[in-house]
Amino acid sequence: MKKVYFISGLGADSRSFKFLNLSFCDPEFVQWILPSADDTIPSYAKKLLTSINDENPTIVGVSFGGMLATEIAKVYPNAKVIIISSCKTYFEIPGYLRCWRYVPIYKFHSNSIKNSAGQFVLNILGAKGIEQRKMQQEILKDTDPLFIRWAIHAILTWRNTVIPNNVIHIHGSADKLLPYSYVHADYTINKGEHVMIMDRPDELSELLKKLVIT
Repeated sequence: MKKVYFISGLGADSRSFKFLNLSFCDPEFVQWILPSADDTIPSYAKKLLTSINDENPTIVGVSFGGMLATEIAKVYPNAKVIIISSCKTYFEIPGYLRCWRYVPIYKFHSNSIKNSAGQFVLNILGAKGIEQRKMQQEILKDTDPLFIRWAIHAILTWRNTVIPNNVIHIHGSADKLLPYSYVHADYTINKGEHVMIMDRPDELSELLKKLVIT
């Protein structure tokens, strides 16, 4: 059975993949490591490579994890990289999010940012099921606010313009955080939102199975 490495999104961990049916592979969930203050998305992605012991890995990255997976794809041309609810270049990040770089309120108070981010995810991006919302609340509660602050800064200063040939992009047509109109997806989940790995697990599981085993 093929090993597949999974990288979760910002403010999330392996629990966010719990709703997917991953019986078609041997899943390994890449653990976050402590970033240095001056780490960028490319430099942090290289640090995560120490967790991937495979010459031809298959990597699935979600949201922030997809950005990291894209950077890994650039230095690992033999990898098969699948990104979900994410973006491949900074051009796919909407301008109203990039403007936070010039008004960096996320730096002022890490606990406030953590609480605000939690409410944003729950109320705007909207995990719909009771179990899904409970899971997101638990994950956000356990997330290090300093990591969130670092990651937001890393996203806002990311300047990648290269789209590696070994990246496959799955996106939801109803994604409110990274709107579908900004990205160029290879596969579309109709009415899928940013948290569709939790809300549309059956559809995504079938698509992942198809992409991984072919």
